[in-house]
Amino acid sequence: MPRATALTSAAVLMLSGPAMAEITTRTMELTSHGESLATTLYLPSGFDGTATDAVIVTGAWTSVEEQMPATYAREMAERGLIAVTFDFRGWGKSGDLPDGRFIEDPAAKIADIRAVIEQVAGLPEVAAIHGLGICASAGYMVDATRGNAQIASVGLVAPWLQDRGIVEAVYGGRAGVESLMQVAAEAETQGGQVIPAAGPEGAEGVLMPIGGYYYEADRGAIPAYDNAWNNAGWDDWLSYHPVDGAASFDKPLTVVHSDAAAIPQGVRAFVAAMPGEATERWLTDVTQFDFYDRPDAVTEAADAVAAHFQAN
Repeated sequence: MPRATALTSAAVLMLSGPAMAEITTRTMELTSHGESLATTLYLPSGFDGTATDAVIVTGAWTSVEEQMPATYAREMAERGLIAVTFDFRGWGKSGDLPDGRFIEDPAAKIADIRAVIEQVAGLPEVAAIHGLGICASAGYMVDATRGNAQIASVGLVAPWLQDRGIVEAVYGGRAGVESLMQVAAEAETQGGQVIPAAGPEGAEGVLMPIGGYYYEADRGAIPAYDNAWNNAGWDDWLSYHPVDGAASFDKPLTVVHSDAAAIPQGVRAFVAAMPGEATERWLTDVTQFDFYDRPDAVTEAADAVAAHFQAN
């Protein structure tokens, strides 16, 4: 796997001095399985090239790095950490998956996180590496970091951690799951079937017909967002059960969630099954979308995970 290009001495000089009153971002390109991964580094104010802990931040399903990953990356940089965001293969500005774009493929996303970890570890400006997974990518993050000696600790915000029972509860029971599996099979015969990911409440033919974050231009409906979902990915998503791997998870873990957000039972099942203890912060009346951009919820979550990273 190619190593990432380190910040050059000239780049460090450009980032020092009066210009560093603000967080600085730097785009770069990493790779995974021969495809490019559009990547952004967030450097804390006053960064002078000294080796600093880094946090790899990943977001919710269908998301791109400019959405909630960027929000939390800036929060991490404000707390003195280097943050790294990227677009997964098949999404945003990154290269394609072998079977197309806009496919929520857990195995591919786990592989991408592992590739980013390996390359970020090669930067001389990076000391320890931590992982921060938000929503669906919480499962990808725990699976990508398990057993990886390059990862010091993991934080999860509003994690979507599912097992077979939760999948059936969310998607209409066994019959509902089988129906969506059939949708995936039909889409695959067509070489993929792309539909809008977000739409207004009650819209038909849309993955998330609920309005809110992904549909509002001043929130997640930004120009960089693909707003696309490939129905060929339903089988990969529905058969993905990260809770099943909790018993072998071996990293210091902190979780921030709310009973008002998505599937809190998944968090409790995962924490109960993991061999070590996790620190948990349960917020009151914070919805899933609130965790993406509501200032007070983001601040409290960022405080908790940054403290965890700095302690590990």
